[in-house]
Formats: sequence, structure tokens, C-alpha cells
Amino acid sequence: MTPDQARAVLQEAIAHVVPGADLSGLAADADLRDAFELDSLDFVEVVEQLSGIVGFRIEDHEAESLRTVDSAARFLSARAPAR
Repeated sequence: MTPDQARAVLQEAIAHVVPGADLSGLAADADLRDAFELDSLDFVEVVEQLSGIVGFRIEDHEAESLRTVDSAARFLSARAPAR
């Protein structure tokens, strides 16, 4: 998975939890929880959505790798198979 594909997947997962959410205007290092006012349960839902889209389980200890757009893109690019 390329970083651009990873960002698209992240966009899809966040939009499922926060309808209308848009990553395009967000700084690459912005904390997603703060930017979209995600509480802990919302963030767990984003992680679950990502797991379903990419087809592998994202463990609890790996969720911290998904805090920003850039860190999530790096994590997903490294772990997800090419699409």
C-alpha cells in the first residue's frame, strides 16, 4: 500500500465515525483525536474500521501508530499488502 492509498483508507475509516470529516486540510502531524474530537471509543472504532478495510487486525499497542495522518500512513504502508 502506498502512502497515498493509506491516507485514502484513513479518510474512509474516519469518515465512517465522523461523517463529513476531511483529512485534506489537516496538518500531517496533527493529532487525529484532537482534530476530530474523537473520544477513546471513537478512536477504537476508527481502528476497527481500518482493520476491516485493510484486512488485518490492528492490535491495541499498535493504535498509537495511528495518532497522526503521517504516522498512520507510515504504519499502514508498512503493514498492508499492495492494493
